[in-house]
Amino acid sequence: MDLYRVLLADDEEDIRVGISEKMDWQGLGFTLVGQAENGRDALELAEALQPDVVLTDIKMPFMDGLELCGILTQRLPASKFVVFSGFDDFEYAKQAIKMNISEYILKPINASELTAVLLRLKAQLDEERTERRNMELLRRRYEESLPMLRGLFFTRLLDGRVARDRIMELAERYEVDLRGHTFAAAVVHMDKAREQGELPILSVQQLFEENLQLEGCRCQLFLYNESVALLAALGETTSIYDLIRVINRVCALAESYLGQRLTVGVGAPCAAPEDLPQSAAGARSALEYRGVVGKGQAIYIGDLEPDAGDRPAFTESDEEELSSAVKLCGETEVRAAVERLTEKVRAAGGMSHCQLFFLELLTCLLRLTRGAGLEVEAVFGAGFTGAVQATDFAAPEQMGRWCLERCLRIQTLIRRQRTDTAGRTVERAKEYIRAHYGDSDLSVEKLCEHLHLSPAYFSTLFKREVGMSFIAHVTVVRMEAAAQALRNTEEKTYLIARRCGYDDPNYFSYVFKRHFGISPTKYRAGVPAEP
Repeated sequence: MDLYRVLLADDEEDIRVGISEKMDWQGLGFTLVGQAENGRDALELAEALQPDVVLTDIKMPFMDGLELCGILTQRLPASKFVVFSGFDDFEYAKQAIKMNISEYILKPINASELTAVLLRLKAQLDEERTERRNMELLRRRYEESLPMLRGLFFTRLLDGRVARDRIMELAERYEVDLRGHTFAAAVVHMDKAREQGELPILSVQQLFEENLQLEGCRCQLFLYNESVALLAALGETTSIYDLIRVINRVCALAESYLGQRLTVGVGAPCAAPEDLPQSAAGARSALEYRGVVGKGQAIYIGDLEPDAGDRPAFTESDEEELSSAVKLCGETEVRAAVERLTEKVRAAGGMSHCQLFFLELLTCLLRLTRGAGLEVEAVFGAGFTGAVQATDFAAPEQMGRWCLERCLRIQTLIRRQRTDTAGRTVERAKEYIRAHYGDSDLSVEKLCEHLHLSPAYFSTLFKREVGMSFIAHVTVVRMEAAAQALRNTEEKTYLIARRCGYDDPNYFSYVFKRHFGISPTKYRAGVPAEP
């Protein structure tokens, strides 16, 4: 098992040396990864080293141990904190408890006491790690959640939010049998469902589960958009009209047993589970005819719109796949996504059935364009008005080429924009640092509030573009300004320190010497730095 990482912070060197050398770190299950002589150095080291345990003195220069722990409990919430103090001070102990500090040790520290503390911490860390890795516990929780996960899977499947190539993988994971000759979706409508709450909906689901019995048909019932939906896998000898017959029987039972008038929209059957979003769309469309056909029965979209099953559907999954390929992937993935859409149109038998599909595809491309802040004409050409129809293309392949060209153009423009945006963001950050390096409370959080970015994203971006962290860059700017002031003015060192963002002149001198290898006084006097 990996050793737990420990960071030690104390301004007394003999204590640091004593603790680091006297403890059998490896034997206790730990490794000492870093030491710091003040709170600010400890903060920088902690952010870089990500320790599991922080051992810190309370009384330290530049930043005390409680302030350090207060910051790190937010940034390293899984870490354990142990504070040392030379004073049996109740106020310190109260603050430590508020910060969830694990242990509070009075100086002088002896090896046996610290050993006992580390063993207790190791037991806690082991328990937490074991719980996270306890597959049996996770499996039990997973099995308890399986009905809910299945319901979410079915809902996402009917809404077209499951990638086609992942449907069977997820079905196997959630122990869903999707074998069948054909498939169909049905959606139940309950009058005043919202006003009645969840119990009537659950009663309807139970009624269907107990009474929807049809040989050669496997039905899955689940909650769907404040009602109930049905996914049917039909065998070779079972027709969609057999399913409609048993659904009508359940509708009659619902009115008799529950006093509920149910109308069920039934979508056209499809050949594969990945086409179920189209069947579900047909089921929802069928429900729109209930005012004409009548309520309290199954309404089959195939009876009302005979060619409904031939129309391809541009699903949420299609949009997510295409958008993801354009924004996050390369040309190969974009070509593959467009080819899958082209194949949908090809399978429908040509462009005449695809007007709605093409309009939704066009809307997706426009959404991508505007979402990225691109000019519509830069993507679609000068004078583009949006008046493009599926029938403008002689064949699915021609539509595919048109779509691919626009997708690749969007991708190129987004990449160019990202490069420019990253550069502009870093320059704005540098300008802000140059203007505010004298503020002692300058922080990445304050800068990100100005830039309207998250600190995590900005920190990654800044380090990638500049080659050093935000803190390191601020230190460089402050040190260069301090060195220039020392060379060119007679201003007192403590005033220069304050002007460069250091309220504590001792800490300023410490950082200056660490940066230049010489104290500010000697630097001003022209003494060469120590080799």
